[in-house]
Amino acid sequence: MSSEPIIEISGVVKTFEKGVIAALRGADLSVRAGEWVAIVGPSGCGKSTLLHLIAALDVPDCGTVRVKDHVLETKKNLSHFRARDVGLIFQLHNLLPTLTAAENVQVPMFEAGMSSRERSRRAQELLALVGLDGKEKQHPAELSGGERQRVAIARALANEPPILLADEPTGSLDSEAGRHVLDLLARLRDERGLTIVMVTHDADVAARADRIIRMLDGRVVGDETLRAAPAAASGSAH
Repeated sequence: MSSEPIIEISGVVKTFEKGVIAALRGADLSVRAGEWVAIVGPSGCGKSTLLHLIAALDVPDCGTVRVKDHVLETKKNLSHFRARDVGLIFQLHNLLPTLTAAENVQVPMFEAGMSSRERSRRAQELLALVGLDGKEKQHPAELSGGERQRVAIARALANEPPILLADEPTGSLDSEAGRHVLDLLARLRDERGLTIVMVTHDADVAARADRIIRMLDGRVVGDETLRAAPAAASGSAH
């Protein structure tokens, strides 16, 4: 695993409601390529806000957010970064109900300018990768909760991002479906060298990660290494 951080956050402050609500109060975080990091803490501690800043879904009031070679607060057009460098997985899968599984997976590919044939081929490959071979034409309502979340993971991988950002990825699933999703994330990280940053309130889910980052009142207050990231993760990240 590379010793160079792929994500580096320094002194980040983020407020809402014209400064009334302080979500982040000088947060610092460094994540190396190939790591699986879980961010934990009570509701309102700023963990989801931190994830949104890494995803460039929001910008900090002050401080620095660097992902790969991008200093996000200085970039004017972040659409290419969001399309290429990060994949997003939410607690609620956020699939479009009128689209099939394959069509949902293809949505991010339009930003990458793929042809129709290439999009179709890649969507089929990704659905097979997450164990949904044969489900390409199913709509979200025809899939179980765990299957919908696996479609969401396939969609997050559409443009081969080096980083997966997961906000409570098992929060809406029963224990068995949640375990399958975590097993899938572990396999993808080990085989593809993905960096995973995951927000969770569940201690058992957090224990699957390499490191647990604890947040309280908008700051990082703890950093515990559970295990070394596997050596297989060192050379695969894009």
